Order: sequence, then C-alpha cells, then structure tokens
Amino acid sequence: MNVTSLVWILTIAGIIGLLLFDFFFHVRQAHEPTLKESATWSALYVGVALLFGAGLWFVAGSGHGTDYFAGYITEKALSVDNLFVFLVIIGSFKVPRAYQQKVLLVGIAIALVARAAFVFLGAAMINTFSWTFYFFGLVLLVTAGHMLKPEGTDEHDADNIVSRIAKKFFKASDEYDGDKLFTRINGRRVMTPMLLVMIVIGGTDILFALDAIPAIYGLTEEPYIVFTATAFSLLGLRQLYFLIDELLDRLIYLSYGLAVILGVIGVKLMLHALHKNSLPFINNGEPVDVIELSTGASLGIIVGVLAITVIASLAASGRQEKSGPSKRLENDDRIDEGANI
Repeated sequence: MNVTSLVWILTIAGIIGLLLFDFFFHVRQAHEPTLKESATWSALYVGVALLFGAGLWFVAGSGHGTDYFAGYITEKALSVDNLFVFLVIIGSFKVPRAYQQKVLLVGIAIALVARAAFVFLGAAMINTFSWTFYFFGLVLLVTAGHMLKPEGTDEHDADNIVSRIAKKFFKASDEYDGDKLFTRINGRRVMTPMLLVMIVIGGTDILFALDAIPAIYGLTEEPYIVFTATAFSLLGLRQLYFLIDELLDRLIYLSYGLAVILGVIGVKLMLHALHKNSLPFINNGEPVDVIELSTGASLGIIVGVLAITVIASLAASGRQEKSGPSKRLENDDRIDEGANI
C-alpha cells in the first residue's frame, strides 16, 4: 500500500484537529456530560471511523478496507475492556465527575502518541526481522491466557505499577483544586491528584499498547491502516466511557471473548511467521507450508465472538438481577417465619 507523505500529514492533522475540537468545545469547560451528549458524540465518532473505512475501501480496494474494519473492531473492543481499568483508577482517585472528561482526554492523547510510536517501531521490526511475527504472536497468546484467569486485583487494581511509580517520585496534595494540575500548600508548589491520575491513566494506556499493537499487526502489516484503525478506535472513547459506564459491570464475559479473539489472532500470527520463517532452527530456516487464516475469516470470528459475548453477558446479568430480589424475598420470609416461631 503506497501512502504519500501528504496523506500521512493530512491524516495526522485531521486526528489532532478532532482532539483539539473535543478539548475546546467539550472538555475545556468542566461539566458532567448528559446521556444525550455522550450518545450523540459517540455515534459521530463511530460514523467518522466508518466513513473513513468506506473511503479507504473505495480508494485502496476491498482487501485493505477489510483489514481496516477488522483492526478497528478489534481495537475498539480492547478499548472497551480498558474502560474497566479507567473506571477503577478514576474511582480510586475520587475524581469529581465534572473533571473526568479532561482526565480521559489527556489519557487518550497520551495513548495516541504512544501507540503511534509503537506502530512505527513495529513496522520497522517487521521489515527488518521476520521473527517479529513469532514475538507478537507469543505476546498475544500470553495475554489471552492471562485474560482467562479468574479476575483478581492485577488488571483492575488502580494501585498498579504506574500508580506506585507516580506516587513515589511525585509530591501531590490530597485535595483537588478545581481542575488545576498544580496548587500551593504552605507556599510550596505541588501536584494535585488531577495531574497524578492523568499520569497513571497515560502510563496505563502505554501498557495497554503492548497487546493492542501486536493484535492489529496480526490482521494487517500496513502501518497506515494500523495507525488509523488504532487512532479512530481511541477517538470517542471519552464519550463512550460516560455512555456505558453503568453497562460495563454487565459485560461480565467480555474478557473471555477478548481472550478468544487475541488467541485467534496470536495463532494467525504464528502461522504467518511459519509461512515467512527464516529462523535456522525451524525447518532449516526455510518457510513452512501452513494454512493461513484470511482477514475476512478473522473479521467474521471477531464480530461473531463479540456478538456472542455481549448477548451472553447481558442475558446472565439480567438473570442475576431477576434472581436478586427473589432471594431477598426468600430471606425475608425465613426471617418472618423465625419471628413467628
């Protein structure tokens, strides 16, 4: 795929423009977004991403268009899973709801910069070292296995490594001073929890990139498609957070669905690595004739697994909500019977 420097510049400028628009027209004035506002802008950002994909399909062909949509859906699903962690971090720092938008937008901006660096680093590694596919595939398989473990405090604990490092090296006040990043206490200039939580969110975003970038490189090797699919999946994440923050707790099987998706992409990468093999200790350094999974098949699996995951999660949550009141009534009846006795 031949992408000129002008197209790269215009694309990056457009993404930066969307971030600036988001900041000056929505985030700069601290407020708690309404459900209508969140839904409207979430739909707008998804619409922009879909229009871009349709344009890419028309200009570059159906193959690249399919690659983009597969990458976008995968990265969007991973971003939704990341919202669980954001929810815990923001709750841990007790960020006032009116200021949460700014925290999320700064985190998204940091994530975009970090992931852009990972995209070009990954492209350079792939172009130079064919064994990179083995490495990316292994990363995804390990990540998939980790996501299948029972939920503990590791991935959803706000006191993660980024938080501990930030608290150790930066002095911060215990109280917020509006949405200011610095304040003065006893004449000394110190950080507010606002800046500290931004550092933690941004650092956590960088850690998320370690599985997000290999995942999309398992679907396409085109840096332009990797970058745009990743960028559009992050844009609108702030609005999505406020739109589905109450729904997140109901997506109880999401991690399992994502584990399946990452596992499938990991296997796809391993097969592709064998097909392009140059490691001397595998088949004497010669490519291995293996069956490869097409991007169309990958897209079908991704959409199917996500649909099953969401439907199963909502159904299970609904049953739990219905059983909750009945159990309480049973307990009340037993209490009443005990009292009568």
